[in-house]
Amino acid sequence: MTTKLIIALDLPTAEQALKFIKPLNPTMCKLKVGFELFVAAGPGFVRNLVDDGYDVFLDLKFHDIPNTVASACSSAADLGVWMMNVHASGSSKMMSMAKQALDETGKDIKLIAVTVLTSMDDEQLELVNINVSAQEQVKHLAKLTKNASLDGVVCSAQEARMLRELMGDDFLLVTPGIRPSGTVTGDQSRVMTPLEAKKAGVSYIVVGRPITQSDTPLQVIEAINRDMS
Repeated sequence: MTTKLIIALDLPTAEQALKFIKPLNPTMCKLKVGFELFVAAGPGFVRNLVDDGYDVFLDLKFHDIPNTVASACSSAADLGVWMMNVHASGSSKMMSMAKQALDETGKDIKLIAVTVLTSMDDEQLELVNINVSAQEQVKHLAKLTKNASLDGVVCSAQEARMLRELMGDDFLLVTPGIRPSGTVTGDQSRVMTPLEAKKAGVSYIVVGRPITQSDTPLQVIEAINRDMS
């Protein structure tokens, strides 16, 4: 069975990331490269992960005018990544053009959209003048995403059950803010355990610090994969 675990390589240097990855293999996990590591290590680092057989989720959350985002997606496709993302709040046109740009590459790359960041709750949304609940905003942006023919969304596991019922079985739900039982929540406001996330219908879970900062990361990975299988 293909692993449903995506490890967030939220590490400051390529050297640290490579040291962490060394005892792993692609059957254990997929890997997420976000802003910090991408800026530090560059696109060549991503290509090396792909060459080593890993499915790489390029988590750069593109959000700009439609032409710019479409071009960025085309360039990212050349890295051979498995999945990338954009911000759903960038508009239906932006998402549609990004999807079209990826389709024109002829590569099978998943494109998903960020709905509401898992660090944001209702109070944080109100501060940026979004006067609906996080759940309602997620639902609205997920509908825009599906209408733009994207493959799925990034969302909190707490919205996953609702979205699974609303969007159907083929729509990808990728959930950060996953914390194994007994670990701290950090800066995530809307969290679940891996087992709770599975029961809620998520497609893939993203876990970072509970694995990368653990003294026994292989044991944590094994436990999470067991919960998700």
